[in-house]
Amino acid sequence: MSVVIVGGHDRMVAQYKKICKNYNCKAKVFTQMSANMREQIGSPDVIVLFTNTVSHKMVRVAVSEAGDANIIRCHTSSSNALQEIFVNIERAKEA
Repeated sequence: MSVVIVGGHDRMVAQYKKICKNYNCKAKVFTQMSANMREQIGSPDVIVLFTNTVSHKMVRVAVSEAGDANIIRCHTSSSNALQEIFVNIERAKEA
């Protein structure tokens, strides 16, 4: 499964990727807006938006490029919040 994380803190990027790896997911993390973010997003299975630490412009770009991806919005950008998101995704798969 591929995941794109939009928002969060720069110093947490390594932890976000480690958490994704623990759940057998490939992750791309965008904590800041880049000039070619639209092309870099690709076609992920899930897009996680940390709404507290992301600009409105980044949200618009991520949502417009989402395609068939599930969009999960989370107000906090902690590692525990990301782990909880993955737990909920796994529960949804089992159901």
